[in-house]
Amino acid sequence: MSFFAILIAFLLEQARPLAYDNPVHSGLRAWARLVRRNLDAGQSAHGWLAWLLAAGVPALLAGLVYWGLWTFSTVLAFAWLVVVLYVMVGFRQFSHHFTDIRQALETGNDTEAREKLAAWLRVDAASLPRAELLRQVIEHSVLAAHRHVFGVLACFVIFWVLGLGPSGAVFYRMAEYLARNWRARPDGTPSAALQQAAATAWAWVDYLPARVTALGFAIVGNFEEAVASWRDESDRFAHGNDGVLLAATSGALGVRLAQLAEVEGVVETVEGSSRAEPQIAHLASAVGLVWRSVVLWMLLLALLTLARLIG
Repeated sequence: MSFFAILIAFLLEQARPLAYDNPVHSGLRAWARLVRRNLDAGQSAHGWLAWLLAAGVPALLAGLVYWGLWTFSTVLAFAWLVVVLYVMVGFRQFSHHFTDIRQALETGNDTEAREKLAAWLRVDAASLPRAELLRQVIEHSVLAAHRHVFGVLACFVIFWVLGLGPSGAVFYRMAEYLARNWRARPDGTPSAALQQAAATAWAWVDYLPARVTALGFAIVGNFEEAVASWRDESDRFAHGNDGVLLAATSGALGVRLAQLAEVEGVVETVEGSSRAEPQIAHLASAVGLVWRSVVLWMLLLALLTLARLIG
């Protein structure tokens, strides 16, 4: 059932992608704001309680609705599964940014590409050289693909095997959103305790999914380079799980993604003489890497589903 639900959700999302301000995502954001405003008292215990409620309650509700529907009708339960995956998983939730930037770069309009990258990441990209611009586009597109697709599916499958229905997909997306949203703001909110809870929880939640995604990229890309980069250079790309994913991507594509990184307080150049500087052609290579990985994991799920049906 899970394979067919994922497949249908993918097809629906490609045909009719959700808008950013759709009612479901808006409701989840409102729930997170409500929890933060009422429970952020500045203590570590309060921070963890707020995070557990903000991430756990929507995930629990998704699972309870699924099992409630299952008692009445497997068709309704399957439909709910598709709806949850449709809302939580999707390339089209971020791919328009990548497409617009790629089109601007292909037409030689680097200024427009920098403006669109700045609007996407909400940073100042006006002074980025072309190679660094391409590097940033590849890095953030791969990270977005992981957080919107591969990571969600990995967490969904783990929770599904444990008998928790679609809870994993909701739990993962909420954990990612809280880590991204519960950061320091000019008005001094949220508290340091809440920021720490959200960041630490996200590192735990994404630990296994990030490595599953990295493994997929290694299998469908240059396996030896991806594994070597993952093993030896992940800390030089970024801290934590993002470093693992970017290191594997760099090796799989044969492109130098991280130019400078800080390791133990020392800024140094990431080794990788055999890897080329980012070029416009690497954007297409990154897209191909992502889609081959999608096919890989869908085939694996199909085989597992077939084995379960036969057994």
